Amino acid sequence: MIVVTGAAGFIGSALLGELERMGYGDLIALDDFSVQAKSANCQNKRITQFVERSEFFGWLSDNSKRIQFIFHIGARTRTDEFDEAVLQLLNVEYSQKIWQACADNNIPLIYASSAATYGDGTQGFSDEPASLDSLRPLNPYGNSKHRFDLWVMEQKKTPPFWAGFKFFNVFGPNEYHKGRMASVVFHAYNQIKETGQVALFRSHNEDFANGAQERDFIYVKDVLSVMMHFLVHRKNSGLYNLGTGTCRTFEDLANAVFAAMDLAPEITFVDMPLDIRDKYQYHTQANMDRLVAAGYKLPFTPLEIAVDDYVKNYLISGQYL
Repeated sequence: MIVVTGAAGFIGSALLGELERMGYGDLIALDDFSVQAKSANCQNKRITQFVERSEFFGWLSDNSKRIQFIFHIGARTRTDEFDEAVLQLLNVEYSQKIWQACADNNIPLIYASSAATYGDGTQGFSDEPASLDSLRPLNPYGNSKHRFDLWVMEQKKTPPFWAGFKFFNVFGPNEYHKGRMASVVFHAYNQIKETGQVALFRSHNEDFANGAQERDFIYVKDVLSVMMHFLVHRKNSGLYNLGTGTCRTFEDLANAVFAAMDLAPEITFVDMPLDIRDKYQYHTQANMDRLVAAGYKLPFTPLEIAVDDYVKNYLISGQYL
């Protein structure tokens, strides 16, 4: 059995599809399946069993000997979530229980961390363990992920193999349900389809021009490739960045969407919402040295090629991974 938490979400459902394509069977999908907006993500996938998030640990105690691997992708991922109790419960305590179950039952584990742990980037984007204590996330979501990373580093009892991945700006198929939290590629495509224009956030930082805010955008297919590598090889446990190592601007990204739609760019700028303005990252760029040293050597998909694939093969037709 391979267990995927967050199975109805963006990356979790894409991961289930990739595992199926790679020939893995006996896939266990774990999530809160009451959210109807996410139901299409799991349709047409060969899933052995759906397990509700609230029932997982009872189920796990009955099935621990049969579990070969756990991908813990599920979390409360909204960067505008300010309920600390919810984030502590779902992103920290639930993750700790999964870690402890994997350690106790000798189950390999991959879990999702986040580049939101890096805050405003003034401490750099190194995933060296020694740099963790200096990080100051900008929002409660980033703080919750950071607290779990710090807790992991303190553990003497570990799964037989484990890897945590600090996802940078992931985009791609299966994010149709995410609403405001969907990628800029997704929003840009839909804005262009409806109005012929893209509205990007105006910069409220004098060091960045409008549209020049920078992100390390990574295509979900590259994220899946990295996770498949570690599923197969199970070497070099640790916490790793998962970006491309290259930052691009939001204007670059918008232009790539227009190009994929065979349209001339028409970009406008709007004020950033007040609730995220003082907690906004203006620059992210993953340092990928440790991931490469751990054995992952494949190149990452260039932004324009990834956006073209996403738009033409998924967004236009509404296809899923």
